[in-house]
Amino acid sequence: MDIFIRTKKYTGPVKSVVLDWAGTAVDYGCLGPVAAFLEIFRRRGVEVTPAEARAPMGLMKKDHIRAMCNMDSVAAKWQAAHGRRPDDSDVDAMYPETEELMVSALANYAEPIPGLIEAIRALRRREIKVGSCTGYTRPMLDVLVPAARSKGYEPDSVVCSSDVPAGRPYPWMCYQNAVNLQTYPFEAMVKIGDTVADIHEGLNAGMWTIALTQTSNDLGLTEDEVEALPLGELEARLAVIETRFKKAGAHFVARGIWDCPRLIDEINERLSRGELPPLA
Repeated sequence: MDIFIRTKKYTGPVKSVVLDWAGTAVDYGCLGPVAAFLEIFRRRGVEVTPAEARAPMGLMKKDHIRAMCNMDSVAAKWQAAHGRRPDDSDVDAMYPETEELMVSALANYAEPIPGLIEAIRALRRREIKVGSCTGYTRPMLDVLVPAARSKGYEPDSVVCSSDVPAGRPYPWMCYQNAVNLQTYPFEAMVKIGDTVADIHEGLNAGMWTIALTQTSNDLGLTEDEVEALPLGELEARLAVIETRFKKAGAHFVARGIWDCPRLIDEINERLSRGELPPLA
């Protein structure tokens, strides 16, 4: 193993990537988590919208519920149904049910996004290791990982929000992937995801970041729904998401995982000149 000492600039290639799961590697449009969040609030007489359920996506799931409860629109609906705003006791009550819902359903959302398997092969040809992280917890991944494996996707490292002190935007999952993959320095790693939380996580870890738009939670459409959209409408919606991701600090924006090997070649060119991931 080559030893890098930070007395000079790193000019080697990308060594590892860290992929998010839903909306990035599997579950085109990130549909699995949304259904669970809609149901858990519905059980309490509160009809949240898919947009409200998607807004905090990428966070650890308990943090996600808390973020939804802190939204003015959701809190107003809760107030109308219960005569008060939601509080941490409500978050504590909803979280175990949410985990149960996701554990029971996630095997149905393990289909690799088109182009994933080919992209992973292309990365491995470049001798790049493949890590992963997620807002899902370990019981959720205990269902999702084997289901994805049966369909041809198996990363070298799997880290989830319940494995570390805190989920996104903290960098701990990325750091644990670095340990598992024995990769350093952090500029030799690339975080790939489909939410602002993914971008912030990668930036906080000192990694290059690639944000995905077309398969993302932000667009929130299945592959068939994307294909059915008029081209002009699709381009307009993707442009809005791209602007949001760039404003959040993404170094690169792509439509899907299929574009990432090409972008990693571009990162390699920049690394060869001694460049570091730019600050947001």
